[in-house]
Amino acid sequence: MEFILYLVMILFFTKIAGDLSVRLGQPAVLGKLLVGVILGPAVLGWIENTTFIEQTAEIGVLLLMFIAGLETDLDQLKSNWKSALAVAVGGIILPFIGGYGAAAAFGFTHSHALFFAVLFCATSVSISVQVLKEMNKLSSREGTTILGAAVIDDVLVVILLAFIMSMLGQGSDVSLGMLVGKKVLFFVITIAASIFVVPPMMKWLSKLKVTEAVITMALVICFGFAYFAEMLQMAGIIGAFAAGIALSQTPFRHDIEHKIEPIAYAVFVPVFFVSIGLNVSFEGIGSQIGLLVVITIVAIVTKLLGGFAGARLTGFNNKSSWVIGSGMVSRGEVALIIAATGLQGGLLLQEYFTAVVIMVIITTLATPPLLKILFSEKSSASTKSVDQSSNM
Repeated sequence: MEFILYLVMILFFTKIAGDLSVRLGQPAVLGKLLVGVILGPAVLGWIENTTFIEQTAEIGVLLLMFIAGLETDLDQLKSNWKSALAVAVGGIILPFIGGYGAAAAFGFTHSHALFFAVLFCATSVSISVQVLKEMNKLSSREGTTILGAAVIDDVLVVILLAFIMSMLGQGSDVSLGMLVGKKVLFFVITIAASIFVVPPMMKWLSKLKVTEAVITMALVICFGFAYFAEMLQMAGIIGAFAAGIALSQTPFRHDIEHKIEPIAYAVFVPVFFVSIGLNVSFEGIGSQIGLLVVITIVAIVTKLLGGFAGARLTGFNNKSSWVIGSGMVSRGEVALIIAATGLQGGLLLQEYFTAVVIMVIITTLATPPLLKILFSEKSSASTKSVDQSSNM
């Protein structure tokens, strides 16, 4: 029953920490992330990253992105696709250059530096989604651009990773044509299913004389899309997000959202937040403190500037562009997966793995306060502008 004890501690302490975080003027998610660091191996060692934690956390992040899809304004997403593309590309070019430069400066070989560069390109907006949701900005123009950029970023980074590994002889059996074809197939089938399969299926199921048939089928679609995405070498969170968008176009949208949120936020999402912190370990980091500081600064600055440049070039003002850039900073679970892949393939040395994991955690922890500060400044500037206009 050890997993029950873990669950008790996670649920209790994340709520307490979330409340304290809000009282201190920070997003609740920041406190929840820190709970993982404190209760995990890095500090107290009360909770270990078991299979139960990992699998429950996976469900949590899928539900988080599913809810984000349900709340996304599809028209806004369509109208901002150019900005999303520019932000995604900017958020890959600058981190790639910065990551390679930082690795080369510390004496990494060409192949290890190239892998480091790809690692820096990763983006996980699951944390940004939660912050935007707390601030009621998920459906804003900035919010939908961040979400759109994250989808594009995921596709580009996976292709880039496959190309680099193939070039370095670590994945010679990988066909780039096949990889791109799988991405295209995913979007074609997902869009077709969202239009022609999901609405009639939901309508038919709503007539069944069983308890919560609609909610159960919503979860089936969410997890089914996520599994399909993983089958075609996409991140499962992209599939869950697509499922949310598909169901947002049905008459059941609000009912699904109203009933899924308690399931997600009562159990699964808190476990996901804590699981990120459980990856932190300070063992042997003393000898790599210089590397850790440099790669963390480079990781944050290059994503921030890359996202800012992409947004600015496509019509956003300075304030909004900084918000979008900050929303792309978190590397989250996507970078951890890429790091593990590199470790297995020999492209990331074991001695640097801890530094990379801590860098990923710091970028994830930095995102909530960064987003809140920049969004607050943007809101203050907008209010000031309105006040000045009314006085005139």
